[in-house]
Amino acid sequence: MNNSFIIALDFPDKKGVTQFLQPFENEKLFLKVGMELYYQEGPQMILDLKSQGHQIFLDLKLHDIPNTVKSAMKGLARLECDLVNVHAAGGAEMMSAALEGLEQGTATGKKRPLCIGVTQLTSTSEEQMQAEQLIQVPLQESVLHYASLSKQAGLDGVVCSPFEARDIREQCGSSFLTVTPGIRLSTDDIQDQKRAATPDFAREEGVSAIVVGRSITRAEDSAVAYHHIKQLWEGVRL
Repeated sequence: MNNSFIIALDFPDKKGVTQFLQPFENEKLFLKVGMELYYQEGPQMILDLKSQGHQIFLDLKLHDIPNTVKSAMKGLARLECDLVNVHAAGGAEMMSAALEGLEQGTATGKKRPLCIGVTQLTSTSEEQMQAEQLIQVPLQESVLHYASLSKQAGLDGVVCSPFEARDIREQCGSSFLTVTPGIRLSTDDIQDQKRAATPDFAREEGVSAIVVGRSITRAEDSAVAYHHIKQLWEGVRL
């Protein structure tokens, strides 16, 4: 999972995904399926992508009472995704229940999906967090708190921005995953992201995995954009 490069499939349906993947037919990718796509196409979308040899991050950010999350994860585990997530704000009991559900739903002899906790969305600023969530500590402190809570609950890591990754690694250990969305090229419009960063900055901060969406999916040539960002992420001199 370390040094993973995940492409966010920011499409509303299977047709868009199929068209996007055509230039990558000879590559095995790590793909993120989020709510927009999953709620339209359902589990079959995951099964289709897995049958093509791709790794899958199912990004549904579950947040509910512990028993509901446990039951949902038990069902999702049967899809054999590689990575799933919950909202850390749901609490340690809920996160532990998510892991129980994943363990129960994972077939004998199979590896359970890794599970990570969402700390603060990368579209959230410190001012917004304090005003709307009534969390009065600095955003960095809130993220670190959620990371510690996630580790306490037994999760494998967290979703955060690259700006918090170094501190999380120091606090939670080098094996604790930091998965960072909001990755953009320096020339890109950051759009709705507040804590966006470049691939090379994320690499320098030691993050475990980057998630890149629109910089690839909306590029004029997605394959060229993918390989360019991959080189930046891997530290290849351009």
